[in-house]
Amino acid sequence: MTTPLVPAPAATALPSPHGLTRPRRLVPGDRVAVVAPSGPIDAARLAAGCAILRSWGLEPVVAPHVLDVHPRLDYFAGTDEDRAADFQQAWLDPTIAAVICARGGYGAQRVCDLLDWNALRAAPPKLLVGFSDVTALHEELAVRLGLASLYGPMGAAGSFVEDPATSEHLRRTLFDPAGVTTLTGPQAGPLVPGRAHGITAGGCLSVLAAECGTPGARPSYAGTILLLEDVNEQPYRIDRILTQLLRSGALDGVSGVALGSWEGCGPADRVRAVMLERLGPLGVPVLWELGFGHSSSTLTVPLGVPAILDADAGTLTMELPALAGELDH
Repeated sequence: MTTPLVPAPAATALPSPHGLTRPRRLVPGDRVAVVAPSGPIDAARLAAGCAILRSWGLEPVVAPHVLDVHPRLDYFAGTDEDRAADFQQAWLDPTIAAVICARGGYGAQRVCDLLDWNALRAAPPKLLVGFSDVTALHEELAVRLGLASLYGPMGAAGSFVEDPATSEHLRRTLFDPAGVTTLTGPQAGPLVPGRAHGITAGGCLSVLAAECGTPGARPSYAGTILLLEDVNEQPYRIDRILTQLLRSGALDGVSGVALGSWEGCGPADRVRAVMLERLGPLGVPVLWELGFGHSSSTLTVPLGVPAILDADAGTLTMELPALAGELDH
């Protein structure tokens, strides 16, 4: 696939007060595509994940190149062209209701510039599920297509196949989004107290910073409740990444920040200190450890949906269900 890059439409670069277009909720019998836009996939975990999806009444359709490995760069699940082709074919298939990424790693950014965004924009709204490196695709969908999506566990990820609470929260979000509009976690609490309203956005911190200045990146997170999490980034590196985002102006006007997990990032008190040092001067509420991201048990968090962040209560409450449908009330 050699489709040239299509410029991002400026009209959807910033969220409206009502959020982005929400794809419909899923129902039993829906076909869902499983794609691998980033790192190589463990076949056993893929099989286990597909079995869970089938137990929900869904029909998982594994894309042709999901189990490929790049011939030279073995940190990719196949070539850029094949990973992009799998994603695009799944998105354009009218029988597919959702595209679920198999895992993260690295590689989604190399896929973004090979997609035909005019064709994807012309297709009916579709749901994307994934986290970590998939942050790049979430941002592209928000900016280019104006679509809400789900920052949640992936089809061949350890948390999805090994932790029942993780898979159950995703199932409820997919099938009954009106029943899971308030999110919290056992460690959730105020880093900076307060209450804020905004449109949810964000994802993996290092990927958001790496996307700055690219054609599909939004220039500003003004008006958003910014979701941030990461893995294996030491405190000084987190500081550097946050400083880059601050210096770029991307965080000017952000309404609030909800932090997720920081597995492998060093002592929690040092991470908290960095967050307070860098995010405190924004003068907005900051919620510590909502319970999403790179951890053994994780929540599914809607992106592109109007929400209220209450740092003191340790909650993020969606004002609309993550997905549209007859249970949307």
